[in-house]
Amino acid sequence: MTSESAPHVELPAETNGSATHDQADHPSPRDSKGWDGKLRLEKRPVIAHQGSLSDPEHSDEDAPPVEQIEADEDLLEEYEDDEDEINLVHCRITSIPALRLERFTKLGRLCLRQNQISTVELPDSLAPTLYEIDLYDNIIAHIKGFDAFTELTSLDLSFNKIKHIKRLNHLKKLKDLYFVQNKISAIEGLEGLTNLRMLELGANRIRTLENLETLTGLEELWLGKNKITEIKGLDTLSNLKILSIQSNRLTSITGLESLPNLEQLHISHNAITSLSGLESNSNLRVIDISSNPIEHLTGLSQLTHLEELWASYCKISDFAEIERELRDKEELETVYFEGNPLQLRQPALYRNKLRLALPQVKQIDATFVKVS
Repeated sequence: MTSESAPHVELPAETNGSATHDQADHPSPRDSKGWDGKLRLEKRPVIAHQGSLSDPEHSDEDAPPVEQIEADEDLLEEYEDDEDEINLVHCRITSIPALRLERFTKLGRLCLRQNQISTVELPDSLAPTLYEIDLYDNIIAHIKGFDAFTELTSLDLSFNKIKHIKRLNHLKKLKDLYFVQNKISAIEGLEGLTNLRMLELGANRIRTLENLETLTGLEELWLGKNKITEIKGLDTLSNLKILSIQSNRLTSITGLESLPNLEQLHISHNAITSLSGLESNSNLRVIDISSNPIEHLTGLSQLTHLEELWASYCKISDFAEIERELRDKEELETVYFEGNPLQLRQPALYRNKLRLALPQVKQIDATFVKVS
């Protein structure tokens, strides 16, 4: 989600990234290094703006003019008029009108990733059938041009230059909305999108959780790599299953009392010292607390369905406490404790001690436990 993660940032070899467009069962982030990011395609695409991976202030404003390609419509020469899906990735497209999309009468999915598009100018004739638009990694600064596209269920505007979320709250059928790595400082303009299931705002400049009250259908909220100091404003999101808020500025776990259906919580790379605050989240299956200054595991007793605990690079030092807090969790299969004092102090004995403390576990860190 994994975030340092995805096609955009480094992922460990075993990672699956965060949500995917085409999978009903969304894999959980397999990264404990900070940011969940966004692995949305089976094949890793080429990133047009490599600098944006390491520099969130990345901008093309001072770059030389992009070379224009004449007759962009030739890119679609082999497509039939009744085509339902168009993918033009990394084709140096600067003008959508030059593609002459008007001739397509049944277009459902349009992917124009990794181009040089600055303005969304889609023919309104596509609106009755178009349900997915992917404009990931372009140079769009302002959200415009979607007025007619009320059938959209998925919109990806990640890796652009957007500062404000505007002119989208009429898209009532939207289910998935992606804004990874833009310049957004406030959550706004989403009022009334009650069908929205997944909202991805990772790697922006957000400081406050706000204006989410009407998103009552939301199941996944991805907020890694922002500047958030407090979890709040989620009281109406009772359907939320995944909350990722890695690499922010949290000092405590708060605001989760009204989320009884929460299944995954990713809060690595913050400044959290205690696991108190999870009393109402008995359905949690996956929790990632890695890279927080946490010394004790007290606060997990009510998590009877816990399957995965990611606690790498914390300050946990007592095997007896691990046994006391986790041994009764019959569904627990995966634990990560690498980089803790209990692993660094006796690395040769670490795995055997964990196996004795937690005999139900099938995976310790990145390695599966051998069955005797």
